[in-house]
Amino acid sequence: MLLAEDDRAIRHALERALTLEGYEVTAVADGVEALAQAHKTPPDVLVLDVMMPGIDGLQVCRVLRAEGDRTPILMLTALVETADRIAGLDAGADDYVVKPFDVEEVFARLRALLRRTSPVPAGSGAGGGETAGREPQLSDRQIEAAGIRMDLQARRAWRGKRELELTRTEFELLELLVRNAGIVLDHSTIYDRIWGYDFGPGSKNLAVYVGYLRRKLDEPGAPQLIHTVRGVGYVLRED
Repeated sequence: MLLAEDDRAIRHALERALTLEGYEVTAVADGVEALAQAHKTPPDVLVLDVMMPGIDGLQVCRVLRAEGDRTPILMLTALVETADRIAGLDAGADDYVVKPFDVEEVFARLRALLRRTSPVPAGSGAGGGETAGREPQLSDRQIEAAGIRMDLQARRAWRGKRELELTRTEFELLELLVRNAGIVLDHSTIYDRIWGYDFGPGSKNLAVYVGYLRRKLDEPGAPQLIHTVRGVGYVLRED
């Protein structure tokens, strides 16, 4: 793991906590060091502070993504506005934690980013494992529903003929919705499947990701695909 944080106290405390949790941590103090270390020894996951002198976390993220590096990236940010979070997602980050944070939340989000090996079972919707609906399975590596096609092995997705540029977390969220097309997934189910942890009713994390995914999916004159079921969750369907 590569940790980049310019605040010495936070860097040392987080490095110590992550090491005790079992991670092998390389900690650096700025974006220049982060890029140099990522090029020298590619990590399994990066934890980047947004506000760093010189090259900040967003710039590090943009450079790595421009180079084709798809390593999971968790951003640490003191910026709480939705626009600031979207800027991080635009840069290619997979997830973020807002300061001040509970270290257990950092652990949960890291586990989720590293837990991307098994496909999500179909029919795991709201109401404790409904099996209604069908799995839109084309093959072991492709699924399709509501005009969305996904190649799970290549981690590519299309709406019609247009390929979608998705972060790792966006891909996982879209896969969950496609696998359960027509089924309303409640918030806790989505949090559990994507992040491995329910951050509670006060969290806006899911709403931010759904909004960002909608921006990438929606097309002028075409039907919206991700629908909000107020007080329950979200469903993928063509109206």
